[in-house]
Amino acid sequence: MAQIYHMALASRWNTWPANTPYLPEAYADDGFIHCTAGDALMIQVANRFYRSVPGTFLALVVETGLLTSRLEWEAPSPGDTLAPLFPHIYGPINWDAIVDVKTMTRAADGTFTAIS
Repeated sequence: MAQIYHMALASRWNTWPANTPYLPEAYADDGFIHCTAGDALMIQVANRFYRSVPGTFLALVVETGLLTSRLEWEAPSPGDTLAPLFPHIYGPINWDAIVDVKTMTRAADGTFTAIS
């Protein structure tokens, strides 16, 4: 089975009710959950879009074969060259599909440097 990452604010994840399918705040606007594949790409995405956003972030490790919501690999926004396709989840992430939660390490200037 394959694993993908979803970047979540620790404050949201840590207050989310246990065993309740997870939805990020942006789901209401986007209609899907943004994800990436691999540490290096997750760090690139984090630095491009979230470097100036304060707070602690986590990488939710999602086992794709355990998802109950639909997963689609889709092209990024026009002009985005980070990856040819990104995984998008159309619906909440069921609790048992989240197989690990990792911390996203940041430098003092907000740069994301590692996932551990």
